[in-house]
Amino acid sequence: QVQLVESGGGLVQPGGSLRLSCAASRSISSIYAMGWYRQAPGKQRELVASITRGGSTNYADSVKGRFTISRDNAKNTVYLQMNNLKPEDTAGYYCDARTQVIVPRIRQNDYWGQGTQVTVLQ
Repeated sequence: QVQLVESGGGLVQPGGSLRLSCAASRSISSIYAMGWYRQAPGKQRELVASITRGGSTNYADSVKGRFTISRDNAKNTVYLQMNNLKPEDTAGYYCDARTQVIVPRIRQNDYWGQGTQVTVLQ
């Protein structure tokens, strides 16, 4: 298991920046993938960005070129740098750790943090 604690959310003007942090309770170097999701009121949770243990990244089209996900294995922390924020980025942001075992069969588990609120003013 792994516990996750997000931080770094807040209130920001359009065009501003925030950096979210996700601190894990144990080493993340072997975790299959880490990701950031967001959920706005009345909407489904959606993937924002993810990074595998090998360093491959994936981004939602809506944030490409503006957001950057990174990981610091020495600090057991994953970051989401958010630049040029827009009002539509307003949401609760959640960190996810996806573990994977392959024996006796492939099985994945997701662990979630409590979330941090990002509000971009209109």
